[in-house]
Amino acid sequence: MGLVQVSEGEVGPRVVLTAPLSLEGESDASDYKAPNLLQRILSLLSNVRPGSDLTRIQLPPLFNLPKSQLQCYGESVYCIKNDMLSKCGKGETSLERMIAVVGWSISTLRPLMFGVAPFNPILGETHHVSTASLNVLLEQVSHHPPVTALHATDEKENIDMIWCHNPVPKFCGTKIETEVHGKRELKLLNRQETYVMNSPKLVIRLLPFPGVDWVGNVTIKCEETGLQADLYYKGSSFLSNSGNRSVKGNIFMPSSSKTICEINGHWDRTVTVKDITTGKVNVIYNAKEALSGMKTPMVKDPKVVMPSESAVVWAELSQAILSRSWDKAKQAKTIVEEREREVAKERKSKSEIWVPKHFTISYSKESGWEPTPNERWVPPAPIIAPT
Repeated sequence: MGLVQVSEGEVGPRVVLTAPLSLEGESDASDYKAPNLLQRILSLLSNVRPGSDLTRIQLPPLFNLPKSQLQCYGESVYCIKNDMLSKCGKGETSLERMIAVVGWSISTLRPLMFGVAPFNPILGETHHVSTASLNVLLEQVSHHPPVTALHATDEKENIDMIWCHNPVPKFCGTKIETEVHGKRELKLLNRQETYVMNSPKLVIRLLPFPGVDWVGNVTIKCEETGLQADLYYKGSSFLSNSGNRSVKGNIFMPSSSKTICEINGHWDRTVTVKDITTGKVNVIYNAKEALSGMKTPMVKDPKVVMPSESAVVWAELSQAILSRSWDKAKQAKTIVEEREREVAKERKSKSEIWVPKHFTISYSKESGWEPTPNERWVPPAPIIAPT
């Protein structure tokens, strides 16, 4: 089933890890039966109203993937078959590096499955994974609203990455739209360049044809060189179930507004870049090469796996879902949620303010949520994602 288990005892806590989502949006993690599509849609429609804040809606285990949202965010960084991240700093020119960053940014998108969603992370939940020389650490730094901070560093390649994700889903009648607030920063330390970008919007279509799409505008800016890339992601049409998943855009210098390169393709297939001056076209992303055949992360050192690790917090629930034991899954989920409510209640009674362990968080209306890592470099993790 592509999962790793470490029994509770002297060797460490029980850990359940599942295969990353594949190119087709399927993996061993989704190897379970669920109610038919119509039942799931009607169930969703009966529990929400247009404009509802869906961040407070708790889905039953029947609707859950056997993994946390933290793991899904992390997988988009550390689960990739060919290393596109390290290529970003190796370009000879600023344009070559921008093109590489655009390709890498596209690679962080994953096809998602309709009708199932990862667990909502609990406050203080963490996910810590290494692959080659890249170390990735995530922490849930706020519960209401849900805010996730990510810090990834590669000392060998001199790369530093900070993400902040604050998903805001809204029910819009025939679809659920989730805007992912918060910026992503990628620093190429050897080049002294910082690339700032946003995330596309996630749209879950309920009617007339169910499906999940990434849509909307993404802007990537290099603060030092001034280069900018504007990308537009388009999903399936309202009247068709056939996935489009196209991405178009251009790279330009805002001072002149003159297009230097054109981006064109499909983020789940191939994406090309065309040099406007020479007419030369190159493939900058091949989804099949990047996302096929990815392996399940594994525990290297169970003794130092943190109790707050996603694969520990949700171990019993994940295993129950994989076993299709829905009564056990419901019980396991209730235990986690009730424990969190008790902890929050106790904290409130003592007038204690919860503080993230790995990040310092600030918030303003102008800038939103901004996490600052407490450590310069992310340490190697006890969980390894095979390359």
